[in-house]
Amino acid sequence: MKPEIRYYKSFEQDFEETRNQDCKIPENYKWIHHNLFYRFVATLLYFAVLVMDFVYMKFIGHISVKNRKLLKQARKTGGFYVYSNHTILFGDVVNPFCVAFPTHPYIICSSSNLGIPVAGKMLPMAGAIPVPDNIHDLTKFNHTVETRLKQNKAIFTYPEGHLWPYCTKIRPFAKAAFHLPIKYQAPVYAATTTYQKSRFHKKPKITIYIDGPFCVDPALTKKQAQEKLHNDVKNAMEQRSKLSNYEFIIYRKQTS
Repeated sequence: MKPEIRYYKSFEQDFEETRNQDCKIPENYKWIHHNLFYRFVATLLYFAVLVMDFVYMKFIGHISVKNRKLLKQARKTGGFYVYSNHTILFGDVVNPFCVAFPTHPYIICSSSNLGIPVAGKMLPMAGAIPVPDNIHDLTKFNHTVETRLKQNKAIFTYPEGHLWPYCTKIRPFAKAAFHLPIKYQAPVYAATTTYQKSRFHKKPKITIYIDGPFCVDPALTKKQAQEKLHNDVKNAMEQRSKLSNYEFIIYRKQTS
């Protein structure tokens, strides 16, 4: 089977878009809920997604995770961050639940996801934290991340920003993506999704590698520490990406 070839103009290009792509965070959006009924339903939803993710990873996505014990060890000391490449349409939404288990994952995502019919309203209840586009919401966003870390939760983020399905290369991502670990210090881990040719299926087998921890160096300035974290995570992901041996979709730079 020949791989599909997709052409891109820039790394900011989206190959998969949600309905209501321009959806913004509502003015009355509640970042943290204390209502007991809401929290009860959120707990039920967490276990439902966890079971769904297990079935998806085991029988549909054919996904395995290497070094997951690193995250199990991390939860003993508090909350932590996980940075991953953004290449699985459905998996990047649900896989953190099994990858981080038994820690509850909270996933930083685009506000456009809130516009997905039906599921968009449920995502925050499951653990989505939308990225704000104004200073007022930024304060609430930061407080939410800080609160979840203090609750010993996992904060997942996809610094590449845009979903490129089955992409085997690590795309550039900004150093600014690491301002949260500097502001609210906690260990940082890399979760690199790689693709291998399957003997039994048309689509590739998926292996996720966990690396870390990468910690903030107190001897460095904030800018230097942010740059070091960026480099440490990017280097780890680039090394792991070399373990991909099959391109289901090939991405090529458009030249004209």
